[in-house]
Parts: sequence; structure tokens; C-alpha cells
Amino acid sequence: MGEKINIFWFRRDLRLEDNCGLFHALKSGKKIVPIFIFDAEILSKLPTDDARVSFLHQELENINQQLLKIGSSIAIYHGKPIAIFNSLTEKYSIDTVYTNHDYEPYAIKRDQEVNEFLSSKEILFKTFKDQVVFERNEIIKKDGTPYKVYTPFSKKWLEVYQYKGIQFFPSEDYLDNFIKEAKLPFLSLEKIGFVPANMKVASYKVSSKVIDMYEETRNFPAKDSTSRLGTHLRFGTVSVRRMVEKASKSNNITFLKELIWREFFMQILWHFPETTKDSFKPKYDRILWRNNEKEFDAWCKGETGYPLVDAGMRELNKTGFMHNRVRMLVGSFLCKHLLIDWRWGEAYFAKKLHDYEQSSNIGNWQWVAGCGVDAAPYFRIFNPTTQIQKFDKELKYLKKWVPDFQELTYPTPIVDHKFARERCLETYKKALTDF
Repeated sequence: MGEKINIFWFRRDLRLEDNCGLFHALKSGKKIVPIFIFDAEILSKLPTDDARVSFLHQELENINQQLLKIGSSIAIYHGKPIAIFNSLTEKYSIDTVYTNHDYEPYAIKRDQEVNEFLSSKEILFKTFKDQVVFERNEIIKKDGTPYKVYTPFSKKWLEVYQYKGIQFFPSEDYLDNFIKEAKLPFLSLEKIGFVPANMKVASYKVSSKVIDMYEETRNFPAKDSTSRLGTHLRFGTVSVRRMVEKASKSNNITFLKELIWREFFMQILWHFPETTKDSFKPKYDRILWRNNEKEFDAWCKGETGYPLVDAGMRELNKTGFMHNRVRMLVGSFLCKHLLIDWRWGEAYFAKKLHDYEQSSNIGNWQWVAGCGVDAAPYFRIFNPTTQIQKFDKELKYLKKWVPDFQELTYPTPIVDHKFARERCLETYKKALTDF
């Protein structure tokens, strides 16, 4: 098999610069074979034109083009990670596999299995923190327990950040340590069973102006003043450390606090993996959801008769994105007005959102349902009509996504707001007080 090599396994870190695990791999003293595995188990649940898969493939192509310039390339595989690593052990003499941490329950289980397999072959498996600034138990209370409320978590996060600062990992300075092999397998989209998506993932914009004006503009969906950073953080096409550094230089820390929210939800999922299925507050699982499939279908299509709710859902279906202010409204509407289980909404968002990140999606859905950490109280029920006056007074967002909202053909409201509010309060109260 020849000289021993090391492998770097790209996952949610699709960039060559400031990549922690890659930095350590490239400085390991052995040549690095870079790989990416399209996990067959994950892909089997996605439509063949999923925009996120097209985006991933394009980003891998970008990395490959950079590597080809120095006589190297990246190997793209499709299958179960264990099977791929088994075949790699037959091709190479491997000393160590490097990668970055992942915190989702499926990924943790997968990494344990890969680690056990590699150990059986006397291969080391080294993983590093890369997709967050602080992880796991790094931001905890004095008694060693995790924070369950955002505000004290964010204060502690900022305190530790100011004390420790931030360390960068200039992996881009060591690219010559990749193996010089330009003919590694690079599977096409078609080879992994997919076709190019019609929908594109939006590029991000994190200018000083966007950050400085974020608090002032972020609640108005017609302004399109959000950064669109979510998808890029999800797949690591940008360094979260660079984004945090940039955000922390602004006099207005609202944008930075959004990045801290992401880390808050990530550590909640890591500490409480059962929240992928169970309400964080168990008594909320006693709620008798109506789960009317016809009403759920109307919500999915943006045909509820409430223009701001419908605008959000139509934007999501058409673009794979929805403005955050509107996400809160459509989520609240599903759970509170229609009394449909938050898990239904979470699953629909997981299918449609380009920036879907399990921890944030679950955290936010449980927040709107009232059953999660630091959640809005159950009696807080958004009025979908007055929200228009607050956040889309000139109707620009509505006219863009629901041009028919003033036409006779537009559906009548699926439920009366006052009736829905009272029904919700009664249902929640009954579940939370009955034993």
C-alpha cells in the first residue's frame, strides 16, 4: 500500500480557509487525502432535485477547482460511511482520519460507529470544534448544568468570548500538504441519483451596513435586509469564527446575538437529544392536537386566507427561504390557530428550508408552540392580521407573494382568529392542568 497517509473528511465545513480540523490534518506531517461522502441514508429521504444537494455539489466542485490548481483534488463518494471507509482501508495505508465535530443525534451515532470501525483497523479518528465558537459544556452554569434560558446563556457566552477571544486556523496556508493526486473519484450529481435543482441557494451578504442596521431592519420582510447566512453556516461554506469576529466589531450587537442563538439551540440539542421528538417541557406532550390534514395542506400551500401567513409559505415553497419574522407567525398560526402538532411544521420546514439546521429548527418550533426552552408563554398568540400593520404596512411583501389577496378568488380565512385563540387557550390550559 505504500507510505501512510491521513484522510480529511469534509462534512459541514466546505471551505479550505480557517477550517480547524483541516488545519490540524494538514499540519500532521503526512499527506492528506480529502474526501466527502454523500450519505446514502440521508439522501434517500430527499427529492432528486433538492436544492441543498445541488448546492453541496457545487461547493465541492469549487473546492475541487482550487485543489486542481495545485495538482490535487477531492474524492467524492456515495454510500454508507462505514462501507466507504472500509474500501478506503483497502486502497490506502491510513494513519489517522481527521474531521470536525457534528452535534446532531444521527451524526453522533454515525461518528461513534466510524470510530469503532477505524479503531478495529488501528486507525485514529480525530475530530475538532469548527462550526461553533463554543460547544457542548463550554458555556454552562456554575453548578455545571446547561443553560435553558437564552439571556443568561448569551451573557455568559459574551463574557467568555471577551475573556478568551477567538482563535483562527489558517488551513489555507498549508494546502501543499494535500496529496498530489488529480484523479480522485469525483461523482456527478447524476451518479448519486440527483438532478440539478431549479432553485438556487441565495448567496450571503454580511457587509458592515447589514450588521449595523440589522436591529433596525430585520423585522420587515419586504426590506430583504437579512444576511442569508444560515445555509452557509449550516454547510460551513463560511467560517463562523470570521462571522463572529465581524459581528463583534459593530456597535450594534443584535446580529452577533443571532449567532449566539444558533449556538444556544445547538448546545440544547446536544444536552437534550430527545427534543428531536419530545417537547422540552414534557407536560406539553399532553396537548390534544387536532392535526386536521386538510388544514395542514392549506397551510403548506399558503392558502389559509390569512395573507401574511400565506405570503410566508408561498415564499418558502418558491425560494427555500422565509423571512424570520414571518417564520414566527406561520409557526404560531399552525400550532395555536390550527392546533396542529409542532412536529408537523418542523418536518415541513426540514424538507423545504435551504438553511435547515436541526437544532435551530426544533428550538424555534418548540418556542412558537410554547413547549421548548425559554419559550414564549402559551397564551402569547400572534394576530396574523395586525402583524401586517406592524411589519408590512405598505403591503409590499404581501403584493409580492400573495398578489391575489384582494381578489374574490382569494380563500376566506380558514378559521376565525377570535374563535381560534379561545380554542387554543382552552386546549392548552386543559392539557397543562389535567393530571
